[in-house]
Amino acid sequence: MWYPKNPDLVLVDLDVIIKAPIRFLVAGMGDALSTYFEARANQESDSPNYVNYEDGGYKRTQAAMALTALSYKILLEDGLKAKVAAENGVCTQALENIIEANILLSGLGFENTACAGAHSIANGLAALSSSHKTLHGEKVAFGVICQLVIENRPTEELNSAIDFCLSIGLPITLEELKVEATGVNIRIIAEASRAFNWLSEPFSVTSDMVYDAIFAADRYVLHYKKLKA
Repeated sequence: MWYPKNPDLVLVDLDVIIKAPIRFLVAGMGDALSTYFEARANQESDSPNYVNYEDGGYKRTQAAMALTALSYKILLEDGLKAKVAAENGVCTQALENIIEANILLSGLGFENTACAGAHSIANGLAALSSSHKTLHGEKVAFGVICQLVIENRPTEELNSAIDFCLSIGLPITLEELKVEATGVNIRIIAEASRAFNWLSEPFSVTSDMVYDAIFAADRYVLHYKKLKA
């Protein structure tokens, strides 16, 4: 849909989203899941955001941080409900909330706070051709788990993120991302990820730390899923 007097501005067409493959909606939630956690890392490291980034960026605002927190809150509350609604071809308030979180809140949030470890892992995964079978947001969801592991966040927070991913069907193990969990592959991901957003973390990150975090995150999820079975 277009604004009638300004073709440069686009409305979100809910019918298009509802009729699209559910995997796209879920992957969008995977990408949006990173927004709050990466914003927090940037806040703790006092890194610049992406506004006028070529000239050094700017300091994030409290408003931007609030948007990222709201995005995460909506994902946890409405993610599964939205997926079920879309699977059945209907539009509910939960689905509208998720579309807002995926597009507006996450979009404004990351531009005004910046990315960190989760997107570094996603970009590192892209160095392996086998991972090209998965979507960006699916890679980012696994990156969130890796970021929480390398930051050693509370177990409750880590488990909450995992539970969310499991509830909507996001792939959060290397096998689910079409990557064989070998030392060679994990090293390739870790090394490739170093070219991206690790400097936004509130501590110095080495390739060995990333390698260990990927390995630990993958095995933790496998162990967690067995406990939940």
